Amino acid sequence: MFMRGFERFVGGHGYEMRIDRFALFQNIYRPGESEHLDIAAGRALFEKFFETDVEHIDPAPGAAEALRRLSREASIVILTNAPAQGREPRGRWLAKHGFAYPMVVGAGPKGPPVAAIAALTAGRAAFIDDLLPNLDSVAAEAPAVATFQHVADHRLRPLAFCAPERHVRIDEWDELGKAIAAAIGAAP
Repeated sequence: MFMRGFERFVGGHGYEMRIDRFALFQNIYRPGESEHLDIAAGRALFEKFFETDVEHIDPAPGAAEALRRLSREASIVILTNAPAQGREPRGRWLAKHGFAYPMVVGAGPKGPPVAAIAALTAGRAAFIDDLLPNLDSVAAEAPAVATFQHVADHRLRPLAFCAPERHVRIDEWDELGKAIAAAIGAAP
């Protein structure tokens, strides 16, 4: 639910979020303007958000429970692309909301770190993300890893690019948890 937390943050800085595309910075506007905020200004807000407000995001409904069930038989690792200053606040947020799993902070395509993590286990692995480039990167770098697309924010679901022929798309965590369990051979 990143976008909702970021939306509250930019609103507090005099901007508004208009969810009209599956993008981050291209949805930020100055009130009354028709052109979105330039990318550099959006990125500066993003960086500041991770310094001060990243702990004010609501968790995706059902995610903590689904991962808790999966953790009975599987190791859960949180892989997040966040600025360096977001590491500690992100870790606190994860622990506070029931996601006290190992966290890996990276940048760029997620395929290489997922391949490295998957190589540490003899079991099957699964990867969940909302962005097709990250899912495609994992499929290319770690083809044995099951990939799932998940878009938690209802407003973004119809706007998200998807490729059902490459990645299963499941937007509700109860169903997603069961699909992950099946993919890795764990009890639902």
